[in-house]
Amino acid sequence: MLNTQLARMDAFTFPSYSIDLSTGEALFDYALTGPDGEQRFTEVITLPVPEESPSDAAVAALGRVLELLHLVAGVSYYKTAAPGQLLLPAPLGPAAVEFVTAVYTEGLAEYAYRNQLPHVLELTPRVPDGRVQPAAEYDNSDRRPLSAVGGGKDSIVSLEALRRAGLDPVPFSVNPNHVINAVNAASGLTPLAARRRIDPVLFELNAAGARNGHIPVTAINSLIAVATSVLHGLGPVVMSNERSASDPNLIWNGHEINHQWSKGVVAEGLLRAALAEHAGLAEPYFSLLRPLSELHIARLFATIDRYDDVVTSCNAAFKLRDASERWCRDCPKCRFVFLALAPFMPRERVSRIFGGNLLADEAQIPGYRELLGIDGHKPFECVGEVEESVVALSLLAQQPEWRDTPVVTALVAAVPDSAWSTAADSDTFTPAPANHHIPPTYQKTLQTLTP
Repeated sequence: MLNTQLARMDAFTFPSYSIDLSTGEALFDYALTGPDGEQRFTEVITLPVPEESPSDAAVAALGRVLELLHLVAGVSYYKTAAPGQLLLPAPLGPAAVEFVTAVYTEGLAEYAYRNQLPHVLELTPRVPDGRVQPAAEYDNSDRRPLSAVGGGKDSIVSLEALRRAGLDPVPFSVNPNHVINAVNAASGLTPLAARRRIDPVLFELNAAGARNGHIPVTAINSLIAVATSVLHGLGPVVMSNERSASDPNLIWNGHEINHQWSKGVVAEGLLRAALAEHAGLAEPYFSLLRPLSELHIARLFATIDRYDDVVTSCNAAFKLRDASERWCRDCPKCRFVFLALAPFMPRERVSRIFGGNLLADEAQIPGYRELLGIDGHKPFECVGEVEESVVALSLLAQQPEWRDTPVVTALVAAVPDSAWSTAADSDTFTPAPANHHIPPTYQKTLQTLTP
């Protein structure tokens, strides 16, 4: 019955949003509508309240950022029914429309693929007619950066690079868990955090059989970070998305399906353009690690040891009952990060970080065969490219303490000769000179971590 009712919903709308600056609480209302009535949702996002009242200019810019956040956060609720109409609440400029359209199409591409909903990839939002009020310019580019922290190696590399360059970063996270709190404590820096409360009705609908799937959550969290930065009088939001995030997992019906779309350079450019047009922000958001491969980032992380006892890049670890367990040691993310770090660390150190040696566990071989492109396509996870995995394996095969481990031995024998040739010519450790949005004042920051 539930699926029938949701299937008859023909439009998704954005009734209203509001914010209480005294508490930082913002309410975002959504509705699925159809011939049988409507299904309403309210999401609550609570921004940290600054000690000093924000300026009028900051409040105005914040309001425009929240207008974009209202639209983007709706993907969580849209996907329960995936209606053919997306009815935006107010006129928008072309850059903002392009960004929102991409969030609901390319950002939901994996969801569309898994649920076999090709129409989602063709969505065109309906925008009301009317004049778009231009945004006042708001330039905070020379202020302290807000550095997003997820608890993994990438965000730690960015945070430490910014710190060592003397840029005094402020760590930031949405709904920080025990891992992120431990990383922030190890940094010694004073963090900021926002809270996102998804409407419980969504979980009830999912439990009852509503459609579900991957959403572009980085787009949502990025706008929450930008809103926090503006409210606190801070500078650019610094992300830690690398170049391989832009590469798709597969092609379906002529469309690229990329699990990491909202971390990719195209999404980053669209968000920057939308914030410049709609909120007047001069330098709102960029990824410091965009020119680098995952393997290059792993080599930089190996030069930092203050986070060895708290770091994790394992999504499953956040769900483990034992808070001391930071890695599940049996998922694509664990496999790849272990493979990426191992060439640059002694076996004892990397095994201590993970709580075990994955390359000694023959049960991991099928998963590593996927990462190496021997079987299937790249997993729907935030992992590096096949070429990077082959390069890492080639480095391990040359190191006495790794080359005779069961997994390395088996994989070396399985990788085809053509892959070894590609690895030999790889530019894995050569930063991409273009196709990034790093401001000039930040472009030499990573040199502080050069091994």
